[in-house]
Amino acid sequence: MKKICVVTGTRAEYGLLKHLMRGIQNSKKLELQIIVTGMHLSKKFGYTINEILDDKFKIDHKVDIKLVNDTSLNISKSMGIGIEKFSSCFKKLNPDLVLVLGDRYEIFAAAISAMLSRIPIAHLHGGEATEGLIDEPIRHSITKMSHLHFVASEEYKNRVIQLGEDPKKVFNVGALGLDSISKEELYDQKDLENILDMSFCDRNFLVTFHPVTLEKNSSKNQFKEILNALMKFKDFGVIFTMPNSDLDGEILFSMIKNFVKSRSNAFAFESLGQQKYFSCLKIVDLVIGNSSSGLIEVPSFKIPTINIGDRQRGRLKAASVIDCNPSESAITKSIKRGLSPSFRSSLKKVNNPYGKKGASSRIVSVLESVSFKNLLKKEFYNISF
Repeated sequence: MKKICVVTGTRAEYGLLKHLMRGIQNSKKLELQIIVTGMHLSKKFGYTINEILDDKFKIDHKVDIKLVNDTSLNISKSMGIGIEKFSSCFKKLNPDLVLVLGDRYEIFAAAISAMLSRIPIAHLHGGEATEGLIDEPIRHSITKMSHLHFVASEEYKNRVIQLGEDPKKVFNVGALGLDSISKEELYDQKDLENILDMSFCDRNFLVTFHPVTLEKNSSKNQFKEILNALMKFKDFGVIFTMPNSDLDGEILFSMIKNFVKSRSNAFAFESLGQQKYFSCLKIVDLVIGNSSSGLIEVPSFKIPTINIGDRQRGRLKAASVIDCNPSESAITKSIKRGLSPSFRSSLKKVNNPYGKKGASSRIVSVLESVSFKNLLKKEFYNISF
């Protein structure tokens, strides 16, 4: 059996990986190994390793990279710790392939360790563009270290090939998040309110805003504009999901907590998990922020996404996504547009550009059938100009 080592570091990433991990676990040709790291091991971010354990997965190793705060120095230190510890884990587990998703710094550390350990890497959701983030160069760097590529669209497939990767090793499987939507059993409103210990209003917003890591001091200013805009919709319930452990994340944590204290119909959650998050999407009127979920999963729920600033600039977007500048007036105008009857009536015809469900099973099929021998040595694939 081929040993597939999956590395996961965040609540959102695990939500995308969960059904793929289950597919690997159930395969007669594959053996699942799991390394948990990053925010999963932090109480501040909900200690979401418990979600993995609750789903009855066996965790082979925990890699604590000592998340202290959100400065560039401490993130660099965490990466250094991660590279050392991941290397030790890979030596013990001896996997045939390391599977990683996305573009975060803890995953970058895992990819570097796998590369130096001469273990082939499979990369999920490569080829995407997020021009406002440090994630952008990390994502493309992981692509160059990887040997199998599972992308979410033809455009992203072409971009991976443009980076010199062999087209035969690049597979357009669609977005993993769409699998989760189809497979999760969602709560009705009453049950969800009991679980979250809150009450929805007649109309509601869900807000997920992450730091804009390539713009110094921008996150605080942008989020202040969002909160000012939200104050104009006082009758709307506001559900915040807390930001990731990125540069300036602490500032956003504090601003959210202060806003929630000042408003009885505002609530904040460190980690909803996909089941509760998707259940919220069935209820809320629109999503506000700069998260990739607003572009990838939310369109499938036929509700608007107010996509603020440049964090997701470069990604494919459905017609339900309203781009706007990070100013109070632009955000207010975009929210009003998203709530308008004419815009909402158009959502019935929205198609999700990230394909259809089934990404997990398509990835498992490739992992089962592809030979891992001779993957390590790659030729640069040249394209004609």
